[in-house]
Amino acid sequence: MKIRKAVFPVAGLGTRVLPATKAMPKEMLTIVDKPLIQYVYDEAREAGIEHFVFVTGRNKGVIEDHFDHMFELDTTLAARGNKKAEQDILARDQPAAGATSFTRQQAPLGLGHAVWCARDIVGDEPFAVVLPDELVLNSPGCLKQMIDAASQLGEKSNLLAVEGVPDHLTHQYGICGVGKRTASNMFEVDGMVEKPPKGTAPSNLSITGRYILQPEIFKILETQERGAGGEIQLTDAMIGLAKTQKFYGVEFEGERHDCGSKPGFLRANIAYGMARADLRDGLRAEMKKYLEK
Repeated sequence: MKIRKAVFPVAGLGTRVLPATKAMPKEMLTIVDKPLIQYVYDEAREAGIEHFVFVTGRNKGVIEDHFDHMFELDTTLAARGNKKAEQDILARDQPAAGATSFTRQQAPLGLGHAVWCARDIVGDEPFAVVLPDELVLNSPGCLKQMIDAASQLGEKSNLLAVEGVPDHLTHQYGICGVGKRTASNMFEVDGMVEKPPKGTAPSNLSITGRYILQPEIFKILETQERGAGGEIQLTDAMIGLAKTQKFYGVEFEGERHDCGSKPGFLRANIAYGMARADLRDGLRAEMKKYLEK
Protein backbone atom coordinates (compact mmCIF):
# COMPACT_ATOMS: atom_id res chain seq x y z
CA MET A 1 0.00 0.00 0.00
CA LYS A 2 1.79 3.09 -1.29
CA ILE A 3 0.98 6.32 0.58
CA ARG A 4 1.96 9.27 -1.63
CA LYS A 5 -0.20 12.13 -0.35
CA ALA A 6 -0.83 13.73 3.02
CA VAL A 7 -3.63 16.13 3.95
CA PHE A 8 -2.96 18.88 6.50
CA PRO A 9 -6.17 20.50 7.85
CA VAL A 10 -5.02 24.05 8.68
CA ALA A 11 -8.25 26.05 8.52
CA GLY A 12 -8.98 26.02 12.27
CA LEU A 13 -9.35 29.23 14.25
CA GLY A 14 -6.97 28.31 17.07
CA THR A 15 -9.34 29.57 19.76
CA ARG A 16 -7.56 27.69 22.56
CA VAL A 17 -4.46 29.86 22.19
CA LEU A 18 -6.04 33.27 21.68
CA PRO A 19 -4.99 36.09 21.52
CA ALA A 20 -1.83 34.73 19.83
CA THR A 21 -3.93 33.44 16.94
CA LYS A 22 -6.07 36.52 16.42
CA ALA A 23 -4.03 37.57 13.37
CA MET A 24 -1.55 34.70 13.02
CA PRO A 25 -2.48 31.10 12.11
CA LYS A 26 -1.81 28.76 15.01
CA GLU A 27 0.11 26.55 12.57
CA MET A 28 2.71 29.34 12.27
CA LEU A 29 3.35 29.58 16.00
CA THR A 30 6.94 28.56 16.64
CA ILE A 31 8.26 25.65 18.64
CA VAL A 32 11.83 26.78 19.36
CA ASP A 33 12.74 28.17 15.91
CA LYS A 34 10.35 26.47 13.49
CA PRO A 35 6.60 26.90 13.00
CA LEU A 36 4.33 23.99 13.83
CA ILE A 37 3.49 23.42 10.17
CA GLN A 38 7.17 22.91 9.32
CA TYR A 39 7.51 20.13 11.91
CA VAL A 40 4.61 18.11 10.50
CA TYR A 41 5.73 18.76 6.92
CA ASP A 42 9.18 17.41 7.85
CA GLU A 43 7.56 14.39 9.51
CA ALA A 44 5.56 13.64 6.36
CA ARG A 45 8.56 14.08 4.09
CA GLU A 46 10.61 11.72 6.26
CA ALA A 47 7.80 9.16 5.86
CA GLY A 48 8.11 9.30 2.06
CA ILE A 49 5.14 11.56 1.29
CA GLU A 50 5.46 13.08 -2.17
CA HIS A 51 2.48 15.50 -2.34
CA PHE A 52 1.45 17.80 0.51
CA VAL A 53 -2.17 19.01 0.53
CA PHE A 54 -3.05 21.94 2.79
CA VAL A 55 -6.72 22.66 3.54
CA THR A 56 -6.66 26.32 4.50
CA GLY A 57 -9.13 29.08 5.35
CA ARG A 58 -9.29 32.85 5.51
CA ASN A 59 -6.20 34.65 6.86
CA LYS A 60 -4.05 31.54 6.28
CA GLY A 61 -2.13 32.84 3.26
CA VAL A 62 1.09 33.07 5.27
CA ILE A 63 1.22 29.26 5.36
CA GLU A 64 1.41 29.18 1.59
CA ASP A 65 4.04 31.93 1.67
CA HIS A 66 6.10 29.92 4.16
CA PHE A 67 6.49 27.07 1.68
CA ASP A 68 7.22 29.38 -1.25
CA HIS A 69 10.58 30.62 -2.51
CA MET A 70 11.29 34.10 -1.09
CA PHE A 71 13.56 35.80 -3.58
CA GLU A 72 14.18 38.95 -1.49
CA LEU A 73 15.31 37.00 1.58
CA ASP A 74 17.55 34.65 -0.38
CA THR A 75 19.14 37.56 -2.28
CA THR A 76 19.77 39.50 0.93
CA LEU A 77 21.37 36.51 2.68
CA ALA A 78 23.56 35.81 -0.35
CA ALA A 79 24.68 39.45 -0.53
CA ARG A 80 25.81 39.43 3.10
CA GLY A 81 28.23 36.61 2.37
CA ASN A 82 28.24 35.15 5.89
CA LYS A 83 24.77 33.58 5.97
CA LYS A 84 25.51 30.30 4.21
CA ALA A 85 24.12 28.23 7.12
CA GLU A 86 20.83 30.12 7.03
CA GLN A 87 20.61 29.71 3.25
CA ASP A 88 21.21 25.98 3.57
CA ILE A 89 18.39 25.67 6.13
CA LEU A 90 15.95 27.50 3.87
CA ALA A 91 16.92 25.34 0.88
CA ARG A 92 16.57 22.16 2.92
CA ASP A 93 13.05 23.07 4.04
CA GLN A 94 11.85 24.12 0.56
CA PRO A 95 9.35 21.74 -1.08
CA ALA A 96 10.00 20.66 -4.63
CA ALA A 97 8.13 22.54 -7.34
CA GLY A 98 4.59 21.19 -7.69
CA ALA A 99 4.78 19.13 -4.49
CA THR A 100 2.28 21.29 -2.55
CA SER A 101 -1.41 22.02 -3.14
CA PHE A 102 -3.69 24.42 -1.30
CA THR A 103 -7.48 24.32 -1.17
CA ARG A 104 -9.99 26.19 0.97
CA GLN A 105 -12.51 25.16 3.58
CA GLN A 106 -14.90 28.10 3.34
CA ALA A 107 -16.73 27.41 6.61
CA PRO A 108 -15.59 25.89 9.95
CA LEU A 109 -17.59 22.67 9.63
CA GLY A 110 -15.18 20.31 11.36
CA LEU A 111 -12.28 17.97 10.65
CA GLY A 112 -14.34 15.60 8.53
CA HIS A 113 -15.41 18.43 6.25
CA ALA A 114 -11.82 19.70 5.98
CA VAL A 115 -10.63 16.26 4.84
CA TRP A 116 -13.51 16.07 2.33
CA CYS A 117 -12.39 19.39 0.83
CA ALA A 118 -9.19 17.64 -0.35
CA ARG A 119 -11.06 14.90 -2.26
CA ASP A 120 -10.27 16.05 -5.80
CA ILE A 121 -6.58 16.57 -5.05
CA VAL A 122 -6.17 13.22 -3.30
CA GLY A 123 -8.13 11.28 -5.90
CA ASP A 124 -8.64 7.52 -5.76
CA GLU A 125 -5.71 6.45 -3.60
CA PRO A 126 -4.97 5.95 0.10
CA PHE A 127 -3.69 9.02 1.91
CA ALA A 128 -2.48 10.28 5.27
CA VAL A 129 -4.10 12.93 7.45
CA VAL A 130 -1.77 14.88 9.75
CA LEU A 131 -3.05 17.34 12.35
CA PRO A 132 -0.49 20.16 12.62
CA ASP A 133 -1.17 21.09 16.24
CA GLU A 134 -0.14 17.62 17.45
CA LEU A 135 3.60 16.95 17.44
CA VAL A 136 5.29 13.64 18.23
CA LEU A 137 8.91 13.89 19.34
CA ASN A 138 10.63 10.77 18.07
CA SER A 139 12.89 9.42 15.36
CA PRO A 140 11.54 7.87 13.24
CA GLY A 141 8.47 10.08 13.25
CA CYS A 142 4.95 8.91 13.98
CA LEU A 143 3.83 8.89 10.34
CA LYS A 144 6.90 6.88 9.27
CA GLN A 145 6.01 4.29 11.90
CA MET A 146 2.45 4.12 10.57
CA ILE A 147 3.50 3.78 6.94
CA ASP A 148 5.91 1.02 7.91
CA ALA A 149 3.01 -0.72 9.70
CA ALA A 150 0.76 -0.23 6.66
CA SER A 151 3.24 -2.13 4.50
CA GLN A 152 2.32 -5.28 6.46
CA LEU A 153 -1.41 -4.97 5.73
CA GLY A 154 -3.80 -5.45 2.84
CA GLU A 155 -4.56 -2.78 0.27
CA LYS A 156 -7.89 -1.66 1.76
CA SER A 157 -6.66 -1.11 5.31
CA ASN A 158 -7.00 2.03 7.42
CA LEU A 159 -4.70 2.96 10.29
CA LEU A 160 -5.02 5.18 13.35
CA ALA A 161 -2.25 6.42 15.63
CA VAL A 162 -3.36 5.67 19.20
CA GLU A 163 -2.06 6.61 22.61
CA GLY A 164 -3.06 5.60 26.12
CA VAL A 165 -4.71 8.27 28.26
CA PRO A 166 -5.75 8.18 31.94
CA ASP A 167 -9.04 6.35 32.42
CA HIS A 168 -10.71 9.35 34.05
CA LEU A 169 -10.02 11.47 30.93
CA THR A 170 -11.31 9.13 28.22
CA HIS A 171 -14.49 11.21 27.88
CA GLN A 172 -12.37 13.99 26.34
CA TYR A 173 -11.12 11.93 23.39
CA GLY A 174 -12.09 9.72 20.49
CA ILE A 175 -11.55 6.20 21.82
CA CYS A 176 -11.13 2.90 19.98
CA GLY A 177 -11.86 -0.66 21.06
CA VAL A 178 -9.06 -3.21 20.98
CA GLY A 179 -9.51 -6.36 18.91
CA LYS A 180 -7.05 -9.00 17.70
CA ARG A 181 -3.37 -8.05 17.90
CA THR A 182 -1.49 -8.37 14.63
CA ALA A 183 1.88 -7.12 15.92
CA SER A 184 3.36 -5.99 19.22
CA ASN A 185 2.32 -2.41 18.52
CA MET A 186 -0.70 -2.96 16.25
CA PHE A 187 -4.21 -4.35 16.65
CA GLU A 188 -7.52 -4.56 14.83
CA VAL A 189 -9.81 -1.74 15.93
CA ASP A 190 -13.01 -3.11 17.45
CA GLY A 191 -15.25 -0.04 17.37
CA MET A 192 -14.74 3.70 17.77
CA VAL A 193 -16.61 6.28 19.80
CA GLU A 194 -16.19 10.05 19.97
CA LYS A 195 -15.93 11.38 23.56
CA PRO A 196 -17.76 8.54 25.34
CA PRO A 197 -19.58 9.34 28.59
CA LYS A 198 -17.50 8.73 31.71
CA GLY A 199 -17.18 5.05 32.57
CA THR A 200 -18.31 3.77 29.15
CA ALA A 201 -15.08 3.89 27.09
CA PRO A 202 -14.15 0.56 25.44
CA SER A 203 -10.46 1.17 26.29
CA ASN A 204 -8.12 3.96 27.30
CA LEU A 205 -6.55 4.24 23.82
CA SER A 206 -7.27 7.61 22.26
CA ILE A 207 -7.24 8.34 18.54
CA THR A 208 -4.54 10.96 17.96
CA GLY A 209 -3.76 13.27 15.06
CA ARG A 210 -2.35 10.82 12.52
CA TYR A 211 -4.46 8.70 10.15
CA ILE A 212 -4.01 6.61 7.01
CA LEU A 213 -7.33 6.36 5.18
CA GLN A 214 -8.74 4.81 2.04
CA PRO A 215 -10.39 7.10 -0.55
CA GLU A 216 -13.82 5.55 0.10
CA ILE A 217 -13.99 7.82 3.16
CA PHE A 218 -14.81 10.74 0.82
CA LYS A 219 -18.13 9.21 -0.29
CA ILE A 220 -19.15 8.80 3.34
CA LEU A 221 -18.08 12.34 4.26
CA GLU A 222 -20.10 13.71 1.34
CA THR A 223 -23.36 12.82 3.11
CA GLN A 224 -22.13 12.65 6.70
CA GLU A 225 -24.51 14.36 9.14
CA ARG A 226 -23.20 16.78 11.71
CA GLY A 227 -22.14 15.22 14.98
CA ALA A 228 -20.52 16.47 18.19
CA GLY A 229 -20.26 20.25 18.34
CA GLY A 230 -22.47 20.62 15.27
CA GLU A 231 -19.52 19.67 13.05
CA ILE A 232 -18.89 16.92 10.50
CA GLN A 233 -16.76 14.55 12.54
CA LEU A 234 -14.09 12.41 10.91
CA THR A 235 -14.59 9.76 13.60
CA ASP A 236 -18.25 9.34 12.60
CA ALA A 237 -17.23 8.79 8.97
CA MET A 238 -14.57 6.29 10.01
CA ILE A 239 -17.18 4.35 11.98
CA GLY A 240 -19.19 4.13 8.75
CA LEU A 241 -16.16 3.02 6.72
CA ALA A 242 -15.32 0.37 9.33
CA LYS A 243 -18.47 -1.52 8.26
CA THR A 244 -16.74 -2.50 5.01
CA GLN A 245 -13.01 -2.02 5.64
CA LYS A 246 -10.65 -2.91 8.46
CA PHE A 247 -9.11 -0.37 10.79
CA TYR A 248 -5.91 -0.93 12.73
CA GLY A 249 -4.55 0.94 15.72
CA VAL A 250 -0.82 1.68 15.84
CA GLU A 251 0.67 2.37 19.27
CA PHE A 252 3.45 4.68 18.19
CA GLU A 253 6.73 5.40 19.91
CA GLY A 254 7.37 8.98 20.94
CA GLU A 255 6.21 11.84 23.12
CA ARG A 256 3.03 13.51 21.92
CA HIS A 257 2.49 17.24 22.46
CA ASP A 258 -0.87 18.98 22.09
CA CYS A 259 0.34 22.35 20.84
CA GLY A 260 -3.22 23.61 20.40
CA SER A 261 -3.40 24.25 24.16
CA LYS A 262 -1.31 26.77 26.05
CA PRO A 263 0.21 24.27 28.54
CA GLY A 264 0.93 21.82 25.72
CA PHE A 265 2.52 24.55 23.60
CA LEU A 266 4.85 25.58 26.44
CA ARG A 267 5.72 21.96 27.21
CA ALA A 268 6.56 21.31 23.56
CA ASN A 269 8.96 24.26 23.45
CA ILE A 270 10.86 22.91 26.43
CA ALA A 271 10.87 19.31 25.15
CA TYR A 272 12.04 20.22 21.65
CA GLY A 273 14.62 22.63 23.04
CA MET A 274 16.02 19.97 25.38
CA ALA A 275 16.17 17.51 22.46
CA ARG A 276 18.65 19.75 20.63
CA ALA A 277 22.31 19.44 21.53
CA ASP A 278 23.01 23.04 20.51
CA LEU A 279 20.39 24.40 22.93
CA ARG A 280 20.19 21.89 25.77
CA ASP A 281 22.88 23.27 28.08
CA GLY A 282 21.82 26.88 27.64
CA LEU A 283 18.16 26.06 28.23
CA ARG A 284 18.99 24.04 31.32
CA ALA A 285 21.03 26.94 32.71
CA GLU A 286 18.24 29.45 32.05
CA MET A 287 15.67 27.19 33.70
CA LYS A 288 17.91 26.78 36.73
CA LYS A 289 18.27 30.55 37.09
CA TYR A 290 14.52 30.99 36.82
CA LEU A 291 13.73 28.32 39.41
CA GLU A 292 16.23 29.82 41.85
CA LYS A 293 14.40 33.16 41.90
